[in-house]
Amino acid sequence: MRKFLVVLDDSRECLNAMRFAAMRAKNTGGGVQILSVIPPDEFNHWIGVADIMREEARERIVVHFEVFAKWMRDKQGIDPELVIREGEPVSEILAQVKDDTDVGVLVLGAGTEKQGPGPLISALTKQAGFLPIPMTLVPGEMSKERLEAIT
Repeated sequence: MRKFLVVLDDSRECLNAMRFAAMRAKNTGGGVQILSVIPPDEFNHWIGVADIMREEARERIVVHFEVFAKWMRDKQGIDPELVIREGEPVSEILAQVKDDTDVGVLVLGAGTEKQGPGPLISALTKQAGFLPIPMTLVPGEMSKERLEAIT
C-alpha cells in the first residue's frame, strides 16, 4: 500500500497537508503516515532533565496526532500511523522516506508568510532532485472545498 508521508508540526499549513494526504489516501486506497521530528536542541540539559523533556515532547506529539487521527478515522476512514524521530528535521524526513519503502509521496504544507513557504520546504526543495519519491506542496491558504475538489 502506498503511504502519504505528512510532517506534523505546529504550523498552520500543517492542517491542509493533513487534509490533502487523508483525502488522497482515501481516494486512492493508500495510507497516511504522520511523522513528527523532535529537534536535538530541545534536550541540551542534564541527562535526567533531558529524559523528562523528551518524554513530555513525545506526549505532546501524541496528543496533537490524535486530533488529526480522529478526524482521519471519522471523516475519511483512514487509520494513520504515527512515527516520532529525533534529530534534524530534514535529515529525519529523508531517513524516514529511505527506511519505509511503502512511503510513496511526501506531503508538505506551504506557508503563506512573506518569508516564503517555510524552512522545511525551502530545505527540501534544494534536495528535491535527489528524493526517491515525489513531493506534494499544499498551499496553506487553500480552502477545504478546493482540497476536496482536487483530491
